[in-house]
Amino acid sequence: MTSIKLKFRPSTTPGKEGSIVFQLIYGRTVRRITSEYKIFAEEWDDEVGRIALPTLSSPRYAHLVSIESALQWELNRLQRMVQESEKATVTLNLDELAANFSSCIDRPDSVFNFIRGQISHKKQIGKVRSSETYRSMLNSFTYFRKGVDLTFDMMDGVLMELYEAWMRKCGLTRNSTSFYMRILRTNYKLAVEKGLTPDRHPFRNVYCGIDKTVKRSLPFSEIKRINGLDLSRKPSMDFARDMFMFSFCTRGMSFIDMAYLKKTDLNNGCLTYRRKKTGQLMTIEWTKQMQDIIDKYKSNGTSYLLPIITREDGNERRQYQNQMRKINRLLKDIANQTGLPLSLSMYYTRHSWATIARGRDVPLAVISEGLGHDSETTTQIYLDSIKSSEVDKVNRMILEGL
Repeated sequence: MTSIKLKFRPSTTPGKEGSIVFQLIYGRTVRRITSEYKIFAEEWDDEVGRIALPTLSSPRYAHLVSIESALQWELNRLQRMVQESEKATVTLNLDELAANFSSCIDRPDSVFNFIRGQISHKKQIGKVRSSETYRSMLNSFTYFRKGVDLTFDMMDGVLMELYEAWMRKCGLTRNSTSFYMRILRTNYKLAVEKGLTPDRHPFRNVYCGIDKTVKRSLPFSEIKRINGLDLSRKPSMDFARDMFMFSFCTRGMSFIDMAYLKKTDLNNGCLTYRRKKTGQLMTIEWTKQMQDIIDKYKSNGTSYLLPIITREDGNERRQYQNQMRKINRLLKDIANQTGLPLSLSMYYTRHSWATIARGRDVPLAVISEGLGHDSETTTQIYLDSIKSSEVDKVNRMILEGL
């Protein structure tokens, strides 16, 4: 009989993620196959040979559940391969088995493996956020399929309707189910282009649109009230409020763009950066309100402008994500303290700036330029004739009362 177990191989570099490996033992022969999945040492339970899941509130929970699900699917596949090999031959060749297992991972018409390949590709070209959304969708679809992979020519309209119904039963909104469907549809179309399946149009009867949602914005009076709070005795809340205000002052800059701002992005009274989401180059006039926030915090010795990422150690993205979760949680406490009946988050700054500007009769085209909406064809016509100085003038007008 062949023994198959999952093992954890820690990294030789302290603080880095280690690898999960498949260990096969047949007689006195041992072979190990390194998986693509990496976790930290404290996330592995060596006694039971599986991932030690944290609490639901942990920022790593969903990621680890995704890995656990994918590992189980691959473990089941490896066990089936071993059983088939044991039936076909008297003496099992572990080298051949390991090679076949590894080559099967690259099978192009496997839906799970194809999407995993796209996730890796997104990471390689620097689209980390896209790779994360692809991973989230794959995790969802894997759960729906109970870990059983399929080929693209097995995908039809009935299967997609069942997947949509399953997601709704899990409590997802129409926009959330549509988000996953659109990602799955993108991968399906790419598989069709590569000749892996004829187009059976499996998404015809499922929702892939975007429902209008209530925009989250605050009037200027509430923005001013948040800005005026005395939070000197609560440093964490003070920092969260300052990051909220910095985003508002910079026309609703997204938190990821704030986190990756470099000190070198500030030159000659202008802050220049590229939006992570669209790659568009943005230029913002540097104002007193922005400088006051920067002056409040000591330089952290990194190349970053704001103290969101405080260590340049290869874990910058995790630092940004942890800070974002913490700040959004603290902003809800600030909302409670100010009596705001809403779940305040960094998302509010962008819509608040746009709504306030619109309320002051600022042309829609100027607002679009201020927000960097160059991908919106309905506003692109106006953008070519708008200068950055006009947007800066609008921003100064909005910030005057702070």
